Formats: sequence, structure tokens, C-alpha cells
Amino acid sequence: MREYSPDLTPQWKRAKAVPEVSADPGLVVEVAATDFCGAVVACEAGTVTLEDRFGKRRAFPLEPRGFLLDGAVVTLTRPTRAGAAPARTASGSVAVPGARARVARAGRIYVEGRHDAELVERVWGDDLRIEGVVVEYLEGIDDLPAIVADFAPAPDARLGVLVDHLVPGSKESRIAASVTSPHVLVVGHPYVDVWQAVKPSALGIPAWPVIPPGRDWKTGICEALGWPPNTGAAWQHILSRVTSYKDLEPTLLGAVEHLIDHVTTPAGA
Repeated sequence: MREYSPDLTPQWKRAKAVPEVSADPGLVVEVAATDFCGAVVACEAGTVTLEDRFGKRRAFPLEPRGFLLDGAVVTLTRPTRAGAAPARTASGSVAVPGARARVARAGRIYVEGRHDAELVERVWGDDLRIEGVVVEYLEGIDDLPAIVADFAPAPDARLGVLVDHLVPGSKESRIAASVTSPHVLVVGHPYVDVWQAVKPSALGIPAWPVIPPGRDWKTGICEALGWPPNTGAAWQHILSRVTSYKDLEPTLLGAVEHLIDHVTTPAGA
């Protein structure tokens, strides 16, 4: 005699099994009922707290089928034991272990020189790979209007530009003002060179020396600090002392975060 299952619901109508996933610190999920996406920072009885890339935190109920992991519906469960605090990237964001780099966006971030690019990579490299943002350096911004025109910025291909010495009346400020595309954001810091965006305390010096106008700034810095007259080696020494965002001046931090937000904002937002 043929045996039948007591469940007479057709197979195609049966709900698919949804995997249960432990809400361990650092796990990145999306809330199924909203567009909020973030990393787990806490999980208590009945709720899980997520933090998005901007540092905003929200608590959500641990409802069955309530979350998406890599696009698939899952049910989050409370960890069986308290997990360690989530790891952080050098920029202070929640680290995502094993995360793959996203395919590069059409948008870009341009910086003036190689040292600027290396410093941005040092602190924000993990974040940029997850967001799919490429940073390129220009060897100066004298031709910025032409460079912007050649890039052809658009709503889905935004451009961000980081400029040194962006202060009122400077040559850099006049060049930046000539860029008027709504899809381009030009921001900067007040320092003569990005070297100064590294806090003196990170280098064990009381302050950056003041170099008289007309003298090559980097050469003057090496001389004033008693470093060998090799600006490349001096920069590698400076860069080696930068381990996180805490070693950088707030003006540079705010500028770079603003650029990342600009190029990752969805078209139409």
C-alpha cells in the first residue's frame, strides 16, 4: 500500500525552510521589512541591534524570517554565548570578516598626489573595497576643470575630489570654485600638504614646524626635524606611524567621509 504524508499541502505551496543564523557581533545583515543594513553590535533577549556604515544604530525584534543575509532570507538567533566586541577597521567602521571587495563603482575619488592616496588607503582601504570605491591620484589639480569634463560625472557616476590647502584666497580654492557640476564634490583640508593631516602626537613631535614661504615645504620639514633629506623616506616614516583614524586630524577625517558618502549615494537620492 502506498504511504502518504499527513501533510497534504502541495509541495509547491510549502514554505521553504529558512536557515537559522547566530547573530554574532560583526555579522552584516539587512532587515527584510526595511532597507536598513548594518552589522550586529548587540543581541539581547528578543532584539538585535545593528549599526550601519554611518554609525547609526537601531534595534530590531528577532522575528522569524526577518533578515536577509547575502540576499537570502534567514532567521537570526541569539548567540549561545556572549561574543567578543566587533572588530573595527582603521577608519572605525565595524569590520566585516571575509567580506569580498565589491565590483568597482562608476564613481571615483580623486586626490592630489600619491601620498594622499596612500594615506586614504591606509585608513579607509577596507571600507572602500566593500563599497567598491576606487581612489586615484592626479599629481596636482591645476587642470581639474578639464579632468572633471573628461570624467563626465553623472548621477550614477559621481566624482569626489580631495584638495590640499583648500583655504579662502588660495590657488586651490579658486580652482575648486571653477568646478560647478552637481555630481562633483570638491572638499579639502587647510594644510599645505597631507603630511600635516597626521597628528604630531603620532610622530612623537610637539608640532609641525613652520616653513617660511618660498622654501620647499617637505625639504624644510626634513631639515627642521633633523630627518635625512629624503622626502620619500620621510613620508614612509610618517605613514608607518598611522594605525587608525585616531592618528589623523578631524578636518581630513570629515572630508574623506564626506567624499565616500557622496560617491556611494544612489542615483536619485
